[in-house]
Amino acid sequence: MSFTAKMRAREVDIALIVVAALWGASYLSAKTLTEHAPVLTVLSLRFISTSLAMALIWSIKRDRFTRPEVLLGIGLGTSQGLILFCETTGVSKTSATNAGLIISLAIIFTPIFESIAAKNWLPRPFFVATVVAVVGVALLVSDKGFAAPGLGDWLMLAAALFRALHVTAMGHLTKAKSYSSVTITLLQSLTCAVIYSVFSFAGIKNAVTSFDTGLWLDLAFLSLLCGAFAFLVTLWAIRRTSSSRASLLLGTEPVWAVIVGISLGGESLALLGFIGAAMIIGSSYFGQRIETKHRLTSERV
Repeated sequence: MSFTAKMRAREVDIALIVVAALWGASYLSAKTLTEHAPVLTVLSLRFISTSLAMALIWSIKRDRFTRPEVLLGIGLGTSQGLILFCETTGVSKTSATNAGLIISLAIIFTPIFESIAAKNWLPRPFFVATVVAVVGVALLVSDKGFAAPGLGDWLMLAAALFRALHVTAMGHLTKAKSYSSVTITLLQSLTCAVIYSVFSFAGIKNAVTSFDTGLWLDLAFLSLLCGAFAFLVTLWAIRRTSSSRASLLLGTEPVWAVIVGISLGGESLALLGFIGAAMIIGSSYFGQRIETKHRLTSERV
């Protein structure tokens, strides 16, 4: 590989790691915002901002809206709205560290749902990794003494399950289709913005008059950097590398969630929590590698 090719590959890797870091940091910002405004208000403002940014991007590309894209965008936006409601409510009731780690279980759940849909069952070691990840969650939520998971932890687990179903459905519904990614993402954002705004109109007015500069910066971080910017960078990077490598690099999200939660959020993990976090991250990587190898082998057969 030439020096230029190596540099281009390195640029793609760095771009995907930056996206993973942004997503990992998003849990702390979401938690901060939900301490000052209701969850639906935060989500409404977030997706109004994201929709405006995506509308600007769409106005540059001017991709045509088609009926299948409109139906798919609204459908996926509705399911995404449910996921983010569970996720944001969950992070408001648990630590940002726990939230980022538990949501990473979607990396394990997604291949399971995909194998069911494709009727191509995964090898046994993958399910060993799944069990290790579940044990890791149990240790994580009980790191200061064994206790039942809290409501926030259960909501993050539900969000991970819903996210895996959402990703699986999106993959099957868009497979071999020439849909515009910008158009579908814009429609998803608009759908979420409308749904959340209907239930939080009064909250939006209160937030607009009460948010200080720091809270507006947190909101801009979530909607613009973790939303529109991350989407564009991910789209650019995935077209220049393999999906397996992209998934592996984006899978570092929980690592960044732990780093940001502890270093900036003042959160902490006891010994059991660190062991649980290591088990979740390790099993997620292990399971992802098994799934990738199994899928590539099946495609060659």
